[in-house]
Amino acid sequence: MAPLGKSLVVLGLVLAALGLAIWGASSVPILSRLGRLPGDIYVRRGNFTFYFPITTAILISIALSLILAWLRR
Repeated sequence: MAPLGKSLVVLGLVLAALGLAIWGASSVPILSRLGRLPGDIYVRRGNFTFYFPITTAILISIALSLILAWLRR
């Protein structure tokens, strides 16, 4: 159980660091557009709002895939 606990703590720290990086990157003009790209689905009707950032998710997925492929070499 100890390795699982350590893994969860490390994962939590990585997620917290990623969250801080994204929060800090919101002041960078190019990165502040993420989440509001053409192709992101946004529906507002009355008191219901549905938002699905599909284009943003695809771009982040491509970027992470390229970074991880580069790191594996």
